[in-house]
Amino acid sequence: MTQNTDKLSTHVSVKEAEMAEVLAKIVRDKYQWVAARKQTQPLDEFKAALTATDRSFYDALSGDQTVFITECKKASPSKGLIRDEFNLDYIASVYNNHANAISVLTDEKYFQGDFEFLPKVRSIAKQPILCKDFMVDTYQVYLARHYSADAILLMLSVLDDEEYQALAEVAHSFNMGVLTEVSNEEELHRAVALKAKVIGINNRNLRDLSTDLNRTKELAPLIRELAPNAIVISESGIYNHQQVRDLSTFADGFLIGSSLMAEKNLELAVRKVTLGENKVCGLTHSDDAAKAYQAGAVFGGLIFVEASKRHVDIEAARLTMSGAPLNYVGVFQNHSVTDVAKTVAELGLFAVQLHGDESQAFVDELKQSLPESVEIWKAYGVASGDASGAKSALPELLESNVTRHLLDTKVGSQTGGTGQAFDWSLINNQSAIMLAGGLNPENANQAAKLGCLGLDLNSGVESAPGKKDADKLQRAFAAIRNY
Repeated sequence: MTQNTDKLSTHVSVKEAEMAEVLAKIVRDKYQWVAARKQTQPLDEFKAALTATDRSFYDALSGDQTVFITECKKASPSKGLIRDEFNLDYIASVYNNHANAISVLTDEKYFQGDFEFLPKVRSIAKQPILCKDFMVDTYQVYLARHYSADAILLMLSVLDDEEYQALAEVAHSFNMGVLTEVSNEEELHRAVALKAKVIGINNRNLRDLSTDLNRTKELAPLIRELAPNAIVISESGIYNHQQVRDLSTFADGFLIGSSLMAEKNLELAVRKVTLGENKVCGLTHSDDAAKAYQAGAVFGGLIFVEASKRHVDIEAARLTMSGAPLNYVGVFQNHSVTDVAKTVAELGLFAVQLHGDESQAFVDELKQSLPESVEIWKAYGVASGDASGAKSALPELLESNVTRHLLDTKVGSQTGGTGQAFDWSLINNQSAIMLAGGLNPENANQAAKLGCLGLDLNSGVESAPGKKDADKLQRAFAAIRNY
């Protein structure tokens, strides 16, 4: 055992030494880049024409709600190429709908960035644009402003206090904001002493490139104590909404790049991380699919159960799906494997949701009959309690081949569509749970706080069975976003 530990320690120390050298090399290369750029684009050629920005980075990150700085990043030293199809028009148009500020990588050698990206993104998006680079010289700040940046990143792991002050002073002279990045307690104390207004906690260990979200939990309370007016941003390693919820009590906002850039459908990826993986079920019309999508849904539910007031057949489902590019989930109840597989094949469904008495054996057989990418969700009825006040219990969840478990209210023999909520305190493991049952604009905020994968909205956002109400949908999703 000692031998293995020694090997591991050797490996870690070698890895850390390698990464320290990589970072040192990046900074050395940056000094060379700056020297070369000063020759090809002298400061005298553009400095006199520079004006102050009219987009305040600090104002954009102020307010009561959690804020998001979303990032345009093509590649990184740790991950290599992240987004092959790097279409800035598409990326900026998506971020324009969701972000409070947008970060743009401009380092060429290690991140495949470019200063030309800054004005392109700014021309499409309304948010302040952050130039993210290894800033080591005031020339870079002037250059960032020349290319329309509204803010810059300054890393205390790269700069000493005097260098930081020189760069920050230039930025503030043009009304530009500064995101001050710290990665340990020593840098945090420096940031506070330097009166940084926005402090980014980098969850990535710059020595070995591992990420640890506990770093935000450890350092944020200290910032709150020493600099109560500073805005705290958690950076690196944020991949899903449950992490966002978990850290939102510590940080005021998040900078998210790699996890979004790795997703082909960027619109749904941003929704998932900012709002959760929410579904609007019982869609019967293309207009309703459009309303659900516009409100912020990721999934759309199509019910193929004939007894349901919201039943659709294949043709009606196809027409409904034409209304919006949601991930569509077919809801089935005690159907045959053949029927389910046939419907999935005809419509190209993202997932099937089983709402009946389907057993583990049925699920296993169904899995073999579906394309590998199609998920299986299983719904379970949770009794809303009885007149005697007896406490309900969660049903036993199936163990394999089920991607998500959906908990819905059961009244009598009816599960789902009851318009009632069950006792949410019964939920003890939210990691793969979708919550349904009686969700509406009034209780959506409280439901979202539980930290489930997502909410499943239906009757609570309708004006009549099968008729979704745009106002109720907008209010429900606004409530979900209010954290």
